Amino acid sequence: MIESLGAADHPVAGRYVLVDQIGAGGMGSVWRAYDVRTQSWVAAKVLTQRSSAMLLRFVREQGLRIQHPHVVAPTGWAADDDVVVFTMDLIRGGTVADLVAEHGPLPLPYAGVLLDQLLQALAAVHAAGVVHRDVKPANLLLEVTGRARPHLRLGDFGVAATTDAVRLTQAPGMVGTEGYAAPEQAAGAPPDPRQDLYAAGRVGLQMLTGLGPHLQTEVPDCPLAPLLRALTAPDPADRPATAAEAQRWLLRLAAEASPGGLRPRPDGPEVRDRLGDAVMPLRRGLALPAAAARRTGSARVVAALGCFAGAIGLCAVALTRVLG
Repeated sequence: MIESLGAADHPVAGRYVLVDQIGAGGMGSVWRAYDVRTQSWVAAKVLTQRSSAMLLRFVREQGLRIQHPHVVAPTGWAADDDVVVFTMDLIRGGTVADLVAEHGPLPLPYAGVLLDQLLQALAAVHAAGVVHRDVKPANLLLEVTGRARPHLRLGDFGVAATTDAVRLTQAPGMVGTEGYAAPEQAAGAPPDPRQDLYAAGRVGLQMLTGLGPHLQTEVPDCPLAPLLRALTAPDPADRPATAAEAQRWLLRLAAEASPGGLRPRPDGPEVRDRLGDAVMPLRRGLALPAAAARRTGSARVVAALGCFAGAIGLCAVALTRVLG
């Protein structure tokens, strides 16, 4: 259904051509897509579960437009029959999970930079009154930077919540990912920013040890150890109060360990393009599909508005000539 609907001769909602699947999750699949309106590549998340709770989460994720260089925010959405998609920037460098799987433990300065950027992202998310609730390496996307300084972006807000949001998860059941979810989160506690900080600590340990959360038995002896112990404290009262406080602590520890602070060596892990090239799905210069199999109600409205605007424009030109 998704493949046929998103084909070049029938873009989703007359706009998005789904070219190839680049990811999958509990809520839906992620595709590299071509936007025929802007003639650009985007990532499109496609809803695959049809329950009302899943749809509400999808709509809510679309609404979380947090503008920050280390956050992947939705940029648009569309619906076509029972298929719903929303779009975001296409990030081509894979994830922190990919990086650790390929390279094992990351060098301390490199891991420190990624942790610093994650805490910056969480500070922006929490300032917007949102708790992510699923911070893990697979949700930390990487821009293609080669061997230069890495650039992390926090994505997948599918189970994010505001502290006063209606609970969409029915008990029993845990929101988040086992091992990264804080103990109180796993027990069903209301959303709290310190739950994201616990997960950030688990991510930091995984970057430094190469081990997943279930294999992390202790914090390794390193300059960042005090912060990592505090972040992964079982009691949320023992964790840093905010992501901004944790980031300041990180920078202070890094400066004490090295005069240069967080400066990855040029021989660190390479963040390469993991997507490669894709074949342009439409003819060059084509802004809209030549013949869609069918139009949705929203597409008809857009077309009608376009015709109306064109008519107004023609009238304005004619009036100008008459008065001129």
